[in-house]
Amino acid sequence: MAQDRHSVAETAPLLQDPDEIARREAENGILQFDLALDIIRSFIKEPERPFRLRSSMILNLHRAALDGLHALAGTWRNTPVKIHGSVHQPPEAPFVSEEIEHLCEYVNDNWSSSSAVQLAAYVLWKLNWIHPFADGNGRTARAVAYVVLSVKLDSLLPGAPTIPEQIAGNKQPYYDALEAADKQLVAGKIDVSELEKMLAAMVSTQLLSAAKEASGEINKPDGQILH
Repeated sequence: MAQDRHSVAETAPLLQDPDEIARREAENGILQFDLALDIIRSFIKEPERPFRLRSSMILNLHRAALDGLHALAGTWRNTPVKIHGSVHQPPEAPFVSEEIEHLCEYVNDNWSSSSAVQLAAYVLWKLNWIHPFADGNGRTARAVAYVVLSVKLDSLLPGAPTIPEQIAGNKQPYYDALEAADKQLVAGKIDVSELEKMLAAMVSTQLLSAAKEASGEINKPDGQILH
């Protein structure tokens, strides 16, 4: 089982009961994904409304995930943060906003010249590298990356499990790819190729499931397929 990478910040969560936290996280997860889909719908098939990644979009997706769970839902962290399971130390709180600006600029400046997978991989890595929130960084990074991928593909991607669900269901390849990108940065290079490979495979998995559903194939719990 993968060792979970999770944030540890100085601000205490609003809820203490584990069952209540789990229930609220599940509800917020649905709300966050619905918001991501709304954002995607607002840009696809809309040539007169070009997409630009903005900090407000990132904050809104974070707010949806942490509402009622954390006092800093929808705001950048104002304390140091550590990532258990990683040697990377995110930038100090005063630099978070500037790093987010650089992230948005990179995506917007390279929107026409880069592929959907390249941009989504960069967002997935960079948001985790910045770790701009006291909690909910992974959830928000996956949501933002999915928005960027889908809008760039100009499609509300069909199929399930979705890419965020695939990552959440098996986090070790995701963590390994993030660590690989971190090591490349230490070496002086921006290289998110491992994340690109992972996302490309997940896109195929999601779309293949939609194709199977369209052809009348349904996966049963025991692994059998009905036609």
